[in-house]
Amino acid sequence: MFSDRSVSTSSPTGPAQPTEPVPALPARSLRLLRAAGLISNFDRFCIAPMLLIIADRLGADLSKVVLAAGGYYLAYGLMQPVWGLAGDRLGRIRVMRFSLAAGSLAAVLSALAPNAETLIVARAVSGACFAACIPASLSHIGDVVPAERRQRPLTDLMTAFALGTALGTVVAGVLAHYVSWRAVFLLPALLAGYLSHALRRLPEPARTPSGAGLLTPFRIVLTTRWMWYVMAVALLEGAVMLGFLTYLAPALEARGVPAAVAGAVSALYGVGAMASAQLVKKLVGRWSPAMLIAAGGAQAAAAYALATVSRSVPALGVAALLLGTGWSFLHTTVQSWATAVTPTARATGVAMFGVSLYGGSALAGSLTASAAAHHEYGAIFAAAAVLTIPLTFAAAVGRARWR
Repeated sequence: MFSDRSVSTSSPTGPAQPTEPVPALPARSLRLLRAAGLISNFDRFCIAPMLLIIADRLGADLSKVVLAAGGYYLAYGLMQPVWGLAGDRLGRIRVMRFSLAAGSLAAVLSALAPNAETLIVARAVSGACFAACIPASLSHIGDVVPAERRQRPLTDLMTAFALGTALGTVVAGVLAHYVSWRAVFLLPALLAGYLSHALRRLPEPARTPSGAGLLTPFRIVLTTRWMWYVMAVALLEGAVMLGFLTYLAPALEARGVPAAVAGAVSALYGVGAMASAQLVKKLVGRWSPAMLIAAGGAQAAAAYALATVSRSVPALGVAALLLGTGWSFLHTTVQSWATAVTPTARATGVAMFGVSLYGGSALAGSLTASAAAHHEYGAIFAAAAVLTIPLTFAAAVGRARWR
């Protein structure tokens, strides 16, 4: 019998009993979970390279069309704890199937939108629906894979997430330019509809009950000291590993590099993450979690230090690759940690981890917006390099002390 460590594992109805996971995660199950995460990230990132094209085709101001992206991200973040609570109360697979079906319909509405106003609403609904996929898939793995083996399938998931991000950026630009921006939204619509049906074969694993109260999972998460620590680490990680990352392409474009080239350079982040995933899987069990975190932090620091010194295409290409490999080492380790802290409210804990992660990304963006407007990218990347130090220290020390 496998169990996770948690400071708060009891419920109002009596002592919590350990969950009895299945011995291993079937390969087909992992493929379906990876596909769900890939589609979620594809749908989330596909609109960015199409904003100008959509504004032109709909005859709308760019400032209005940008709200379609902003509304998506806002709904995506706000729905994380809602879906997490639903996953703990109703089941991960059930929630994922419902969200994929609803997301498929919202994506179809996005493709058929006759004006910017309809598109804004459709994208916000899409973001609210697809927000369930990643926390539900992470929580499902937490339910069925013992903690000591969990980082390997989580690394596979993160690889799929990175691939979805890269494909969402590259494929969307090509399809929108040569076919139609509407075709881009139909892709996740069709795939999400299929997955909603295919996931019916995944069994809903037995879970430790979190208590009778509707908000009991939140109480468990918010009264667990280590969960607050992990969320604080996630906040800083979101700023360093996601927030500052978004400035790679603008830094190149500010130097006159074409947008297509700048986007391709940024996509190397996904290449780095995918290329290093297999190495991380081999090192799990050989290296301690703290060592993996330290290696990831060192790569991120090197990437931002290089970007501080030079914003040339080769330099930022190497920086993007290093950030991708650093993400595989650091984030998958911290993410695995997050799945184990509150096993009786795992989905809610993972969702709150996501809220902190995306919140840190948004905070970094807001604090550096003025510097970015003046193209002070060297200073931005220098700040990111400095922040990797407390991030790496806090994550590595905290993970080493948590047992």
